[in-house]
Amino acid sequence: MAQPNDSAQLRRRFLSDIGADTPFYQLFEHLPDIAFFAKDAGCRIMGASRVFYERFGFRSEEEILGKDDFELFPRTLAETFRKDDEAVLATGEARLNLVELFFNQQGVPDWYVTNKLPVRNTAGKVIGLMGTTHSYEARKTHLRPFLSLERAIDYIRAHFRERISIETLAQQVHLSPRQLHRKFIETFGVGPQAFILKLRIQSACEMLQNPNEQISEVGAGLGFCDQSAFTQAFHKHIGLTPRQYQMQFRLRRS
Repeated sequence: MAQPNDSAQLRRRFLSDIGADTPFYQLFEHLPDIAFFAKDAGCRIMGASRVFYERFGFRSEEEILGKDDFELFPRTLAETFRKDDEAVLATGEARLNLVELFFNQQGVPDWYVTNKLPVRNTAGKVIGLMGTTHSYEARKTHLRPFLSLERAIDYIRAHFRERISIETLAQQVHLSPRQLHRKFIETFGVGPQAFILKLRIQSACEMLQNPNEQISEVGAGLGFCDQSAFTQAFHKHIGLTPRQYQMQFRLRRS
């Protein structure tokens, strides 16, 4: 049996002998609930498992290489992801069990748990980061701080395209409207109506990736009173009009 020092040397030799074209992360392609990604110090994608790149409509890993979150996600989400990335790059410390509500491949809002760790070179300098994203069902045990609002969130997930009153949500979790609002602020940093609006905008982003979707129909289907209100809310959250956002994906597919 190898001694501890010998084992460490064996490990270093093994790692130094690994070729650059040996993508260990392809192992995640056999774990369908987990997506893997790696980024350089500029927060650009340097590696991605199939689950990750197919989530954005790409057919191969090569198509997503070099892109950053602002090319892949709505602006508000991209800013959140970038902040977490920069914290890992600056401190060299992992960011674990980050929780976000986002849309799965079926277009249904679901919880995701993300872990991010630094990537270091042989000199120990942080040169990037790598991470995994797990679906809600895969990591439900890590969501306990959010489960006190689970019935309200489930109701929102099922009805966010409709008009939802605070009173109806409060009844789901047996709280007063005021208590519900405070609980949402404590848990998510925004009130329930802002949470619902964010979900509608995320859904619009998903739908507008299809260049054949009619903008007016998208807005109406998500509960906006007219196209003007939809455009105003979308631009406020994403920084682009719905038409400008849709054109990005039309150009990508051309």
